Amino acid sequence: MSHDFMSFFLAWLASPGRVGAIAPSGDALAELITREIGPATGPVIELGPGTGTFTYKLLNRGVRPSDLSLVEYGSEFVKTLQIRFPGARVLWMDAARIGSSGLFEAKDVGAVVSGLPLLNMSPRKVIAILDSAFSVLREGGAFYQFTYGMRCPIRRPILDRLGLKATLVDRAILNVPPAAVFKLTRRAARLPLTRGKSWAERSNVDQSLEAM
Repeated sequence: MSHDFMSFFLAWLASPGRVGAIAPSGDALAELITREIGPATGPVIELGPGTGTFTYKLLNRGVRPSDLSLVEYGSEFVKTLQIRFPGARVLWMDAARIGSSGLFEAKDVGAVVSGLPLLNMSPRKVIAILDSAFSVLREGGAFYQFTYGMRCPIRRPILDRLGLKATLVDRAILNVPPAAVFKLTRRAARLPLTRGKSWAERSNVDQSLEAM
């Protein structure tokens, strides 16, 4: 829709680091990032839904509106989401706060679909978002992230620090521009970020993050 394009373009002009794209994602990318999600997934959180391109596809996949929580930081998109998806829960908040907000049951969410421009964020912000998301994801749950780059937008030191692994789902070549979707899952139970590590080990990890 031309209205959606203009909304994205104006939001990008106002804050390119936060929005990260000048237009909504295409149908090919929406099809890919939601491919493994359905009615049996249970509660789903969408981070940075924008105008709702992925949201429409999630509903078409059979996800119930009452199982959808749309977390949007940009106030310019919140009203649009509330109008378009009255059965879903629309939350105007920072994605890094979903775990501490008290709005989600621990280990209850089946999937997180992210449209956030993680490459535009600092390593510490990315860690905060992922750690928050995985605190509410159940065992076997997955975090789906798209990127316009060739490799996973979450760097290896961050994955190692959080005990996560990234798997390429596929590439949406027909999207404009072409995009890829990565699936993040837990490797195994991990220790808290600072407990059980020596000062030297923690320093090495922090230095790796600062160097990124």
